[in-house]
Amino acid sequence: MSDGAVRIDTAAMQTPSELSVAEKAGSPAARVVPANPAFCKVLGHIEPKDPAAPPIKFEVNLPSDWNGRSLQYGGGGFNGVLITGLGLPPAYPFDKPSPLARGFVTYGTDSGHEAKPGEPPQTFALNDEAFENFAHVAYKKVRDAAVAIVQRAYGRTPERMYFMGSSEGGREALTMAQRYPDDFDGIFARVPVINWVGLQHAGTRGGLVTMGEGWISPAQVKLVADAVRKSCDKADGVEDGLVADAVGCKASFKPESLRCPDGKSGDACLNDAQIQAITTLHAPYKFSFALANGLDDYPGWGVSGEDTEGFASAGGWISWWLGKAAPTQPPTPANGIAWVFGAGGTQYVFARDPKLDVTRYRPEDYKDRLLQVSQLMDSTDPDLSRFRDHGGKLVMLEHLADYAQSPYAGIRYFESVERKLGKAETSAFVRLYTAPGVDHVGNGAPANVDMLSVLVDWVETSKAPGDLHVAEQKIEAPAFTVTRSLPLCRWPAWPRYKSGPVEQAASFSCAP
Repeated sequence: MSDGAVRIDTAAMQTPSELSVAEKAGSPAARVVPANPAFCKVLGHIEPKDPAAPPIKFEVNLPSDWNGRSLQYGGGGFNGVLITGLGLPPAYPFDKPSPLARGFVTYGTDSGHEAKPGEPPQTFALNDEAFENFAHVAYKKVRDAAVAIVQRAYGRTPERMYFMGSSEGGREALTMAQRYPDDFDGIFARVPVINWVGLQHAGTRGGLVTMGEGWISPAQVKLVADAVRKSCDKADGVEDGLVADAVGCKASFKPESLRCPDGKSGDACLNDAQIQAITTLHAPYKFSFALANGLDDYPGWGVSGEDTEGFASAGGWISWWLGKAAPTQPPTPANGIAWVFGAGGTQYVFARDPKLDVTRYRPEDYKDRLLQVSQLMDSTDPDLSRFRDHGGKLVMLEHLADYAQSPYAGIRYFESVERKLGKAETSAFVRLYTAPGVDHVGNGAPANVDMLSVLVDWVETSKAPGDLHVAEQKIEAPAFTVTRSLPLCRWPAWPRYKSGPVEQAASFSCAP
């Protein structure tokens, strides 16, 4: 499909279809295959302007019983996989009917490139158009294509349009509010990687400081996590294995307390290089110049959830920061994801030199390119006045045990919107929630909440959300049993224990 035209590559009536694991790799929801009704699946592509650039592929799902609404799904990582819109959106309860089953038109895209086996996921960034598509252009074009297809299929356009995304998809969600404020009525951004340039540099730094003696073994990761829990678990009024006040804990926990007497490493203590690595992880990454919207740093990470188990994009330090082996140059699959992403981003996005030795990289040498990338990728513009004037509603969710990206980046962004527009005005159309103990994709603590219904209620009935509840659900039999629930508090509040069973949200209240 070229600009201004609609051509359907394939369309077929479908019965219940399988969830694409790539949409939520490593997350609990990746194991849930929702039952979808009869629908028309439209696969299409948008042709590039540059013959060397890949097309933008997309999928639009048209339910036979349409409710007049549409939902665009965001991507993840460096994208390159077609987001089908057939699975569960971010944070969605496992036992709820899928958006498609609820009558939403759903759609997604590969963002304009295809990840190829054996190639670094950032290879596409060597092409300008492909990278601009990844930054923001693809999501706008696919949104417009979906509207045209809906018009052709139903004879009318959507009455309400929603966007939900997590991680990279969360960045895309905020990008829509900032760059295309008239296109969506309700947006949900979970763990958004909004300060993207800073994140890649901080991830690279995290790899560099854990080379050699700075690398921390799995046994030592548990040592640190146990020390954090011992120091901070009871701060919410009950010892339940969850650090509810992660912000307060970061201020009080001192990794130096775990130092080996002789400064050498052991399973029951840390050497000096390891303590310095943890201190570096917790500290901001500073640039010598300002990036888009005046930001010159990336916030450090917090504490808690260091030993959360997982695979792929799930888990704590081992999945994201440390890997199963000390970082190498070039990275290997045994390394932490943040090093793989950061080192590859340095080579293919910033330096545009696949052979660059990342250990010798200096941001100052590539300042102009970093500024260019920051303008494209960093969704940190605090002026949401046009989205507000459109009547849009935005909900953000940060996981406080997230080691893929710092939750403090999203918190800082929300506070920048409050400074720009005022707290009262921001509260009229933006919410920020924080979930303690939850990793990047929803493991470790209660994380499931129906944000789609929250958005619909706010947009369509003016029911502004207050504090919510999140649930931890089993996937194994008995399927979808709620094993624990907690309040999901509006920032800066967090769940404080009152009385009663610790597995029930009613036993807690949101406290400042």
